[in-house]
Amino acid sequence: MHKTKQKLSLWEHYLTKEIGIEFKACLYFFCILFFYCVYKLVCGIHEAEILHMTEMIFLTYFMGYIQVYLLSNFDEAEHLGRKEWIFMLLCTLVYTLFSYLFSWFDRNLAVSLGFLFYVLTMYLCAFMVYKSKRKIDEKLLNADLKAFQERGQHE
Repeated sequence: MHKTKQKLSLWEHYLTKEIGIEFKACLYFFCILFFYCVYKLVCGIHEAEILHMTEMIFLTYFMGYIQVYLLSNFDEAEHLGRKEWIFMLLCTLVYTLFSYLFSWFDRNLAVSLGFLFYVLTMYLCAFMVYKSKRKIDEKLLNADLKAFQERGQHE
C-alpha cells in the first residue's frame, strides 16, 4: 500500500509540473502572439502566418520545459536574485534569437530589439503575477487554517 501512495505522489508531482508548463506555454504564447499581431497590423498586414504561430507555440513549450526542469522555474521564484536575472535574460535572448532566425518580424533589428524588451517585461510581469498569487494563496490557506482551528475548539 505504501508504494501505491508514493507512486501517486510522484504522479501528482509530475502532473503539477506539466500543468505549470502548459500554463506557461499558453501565457507566453499569447503574449508573443499579441506582439506579433500588433507588428503585423502596424505594417498594414491583416493576416498572421500559421507557420510563425506554430514556431511560437513549439518554442514556448520547449522553453517551458527548460525553465521548469533546468532553470529552477525562475519566473516563479520568491525573489529576483542574480541567478533569476541571468535565467530571465538567457530566455529573453533565446526568444529574440528565434524570432530573428524564423523572421517573425522580417528580421527588422529595431523591432527585434523592441521584442527583446517586450519579452523581458513579459517575464517581469509573470514574476509579479506568480508572486501575487502566492500571497493570495497564503492568505486563503491561513484563513482556512484559522476557521479549522476555531471549529475544532467549539467541538
